Amino acid sequence: MNEKCAVVGIYGCEDASKLAYFSLHALQHRGQEAAGISSSDGTKLHTIKKRGLVMRVFDEEKLNTLSGTSAVGHTRYSTAGDDSILDAQPVFARYDLGEMAIVHNGNLTNAEEVRNALIKKGAIFQTFMDTENLIHLIAKSSKDKLLDRIIDAVQRIEGAFSLVFLSRTKMFAMRDRFGFRPLSLGRLPNGGYIVASETCAFDLVSATYIRDVEPGELLIFEEGKEPISIKVYEPTPKHCIFEYVYFARPDSSVFGQSVYKTRKNMGKELSRVEPVEADIIIPVPDGGVPAAIGYSQESGIPYEMGIMRNHYIGRTFIEPTQEMRDLKVKMKLSPMIEIIKDKKVIVVDDSIVRGTTSRRIIRMLKEAGAKEVHMRISSPPTTDPCFYGVDTPSKDKLIAANKTIQEICDYIEADSLAYLNEESLLRSVNSSVEEEKYCTACFTGKYIV
Repeated sequence: MNEKCAVVGIYGCEDASKLAYFSLHALQHRGQEAAGISSSDGTKLHTIKKRGLVMRVFDEEKLNTLSGTSAVGHTRYSTAGDDSILDAQPVFARYDLGEMAIVHNGNLTNAEEVRNALIKKGAIFQTFMDTENLIHLIAKSSKDKLLDRIIDAVQRIEGAFSLVFLSRTKMFAMRDRFGFRPLSLGRLPNGGYIVASETCAFDLVSATYIRDVEPGELLIFEEGKEPISIKVYEPTPKHCIFEYVYFARPDSSVFGQSVYKTRKNMGKELSRVEPVEADIIIPVPDGGVPAAIGYSQESGIPYEMGIMRNHYIGRTFIEPTQEMRDLKVKMKLSPMIEIIKDKKVIVVDDSIVRGTTSRRIIRMLKEAGAKEVHMRISSPPTTDPCFYGVDTPSKDKLIAANKTIQEICDYIEADSLAYLNEESLLRSVNSSVEEEKYCTACFTGKYIV
């Protein structure tokens, strides 16, 4: 499972594009396929975007061409086959009111319907991105002002969106009424502003967190003024619970809570509801670390770093045979034999999607001499795909949609397997089933839109 992208907006600051660049570095975990930045010098927008990691797309020379005191940036995870640079963001266009760039985190559930209606009216699309719909909706709007056109456009789309718009003189930031995807507002040291998908971007540029952009809220950034807030929709919070489980960086605060603390809470809840006798607890790095610490603190079982991760292993496409898949796991994850040998081990991870990686890890631990391996997952079984900005395998590829927990346990060759239940998960993030503050569709199949 992959988060599809991250967005950032910088307003009212010299070298805005460089601050956007550093912010995108902090958000690289949300998308590694393409990166882009658009900046405005007050009269013209400048855009650079390319496939690849942020540090490979940009250098000092390129950033110097992105002049101006405002900028928007984007990192993207694309699904297989979407290899066109046209599908990278920001989406830029010239239209009757001037120039505009848009960056988008999320997924529009009525994108095809809107696109077909626009095509019938003569619109010509260059990409497969649902974000391009917004460019056409704004360009074709009969409203006189850009603000009114943006409001007009977002009222015609449905689904998940955290959006940042950049014109020659203004910047706009908005979240959908449910607040599916995160978006936070901060103040830069010089008095300018930043909006970003996660607060870890603020730390790198020494920005101070102010608050989250509220669900259904549109913020307007204009020179010499404090951000103006407009409530476009009545908020109905349904935040993506998987941001806490997996996507967000542990040092971020999303939806108003520390990601690290919530993941530790998940581990503590997991220890309470699914205890097991063991000698040590080890995490699957890096996603399982906070939950494993929480499990250890609650249970009193010692925490050990029994698996070491090689952070320099990228993707490999050579020979997708079983032997090569097993070798890649060994290249990426190495067992600490002296810690694991002759021990009853609890392995904590954040999720199981297809189950193949979990099975290879358990085999690796048993080959290293573990007497027993008990798998504990700090989220409920992932049974349904997401349509709100997450690249999820289809339901037939999700192991929990097609096997019972005992069947999954047998498949991954664990001595036991247990998941955190939905009630305990919501308790970990200070919510409840009755409150319904979070979207849990990936665990329940109950879709919001």
